[in-house]
Amino acid sequence: MNSTIATILNHRSIRKFKDTKLTEEQIHTIINAAQQASTSSYMMAYTIIGVTDEKKKEALAQVSGQPYVKNNGHLLVFCADLHRQTHSAENLEDMQENLENSEHFLVSAIDAALAAQNAALAAESMGLGICYLGSLRNNLAKVDKLLALPQHVIPLFGMAIGEPDHQPEIKPRLPLKAVYFENKYEDHEDAIRSFDEQIKAYYQSRASNQRIDTWTEQMHRRFSNTIRMDVTDLVQKKGYNKR
Repeated sequence: MNSTIATILNHRSIRKFKDTKLTEEQIHTIINAAQQASTSSYMMAYTIIGVTDEKKKEALAQVSGQPYVKNNGHLLVFCADLHRQTHSAENLEDMQENLENSEHFLVSAIDAALAAQNAALAAESMGLGICYLGSLRNNLAKVDKLLALPQHVIPLFGMAIGEPDHQPEIKPRLPLKAVYFENKYEDHEDAIRSFDEQIKAYYQSRASNQRIDTWTEQMHRRFSNTIRMDVTDLVQKKGYNKR
């Protein structure tokens, strides 16, 4: 196993960081790595915002409800960005229908996610820890305003980075039989049942936050309660996914 694969397989979310800020060199290395991610049609349809203003970090932590949004070595917010693609447009109406379709919403979100995963791997290869922050979507309009984002730019998620101050166990992933099929979609209920037993044992044996739970029960709770129903409105107001 090479060091790259070892870094990938060693991933775990870090939610407690030492009080050490990333250096400018570390930040630039992580961003440069993010920029080398694959991008659809060379659009690079994302922007990464580093948040260093402590008042803004506090406000984002309140949106998230998580203290590690404020207490970390560096905070990044990844945005879908089709704004820069319009810079040279003499008549935006010529581009608008295409800009605002579902295809380019997907493209910009995928571009941002690919860049973010490169950033995560770069950070972890440097001995740092990361945690993705989908919780910033708890109040997308507030995040949008805090970061002064123009039309055709929307915040998607954040990433807290820093020196780990704990080392949680690696959380099990779904078995291969549940996520990889050849040539057609396959039934995988048996694999899910087996995974439920594995994840139940994991939750009962881990060092902190022990509980009795399964993956299936988590998914049922997740999709039985509506969340973030305001996201669609903000996304469409910003000129995305309207067609």
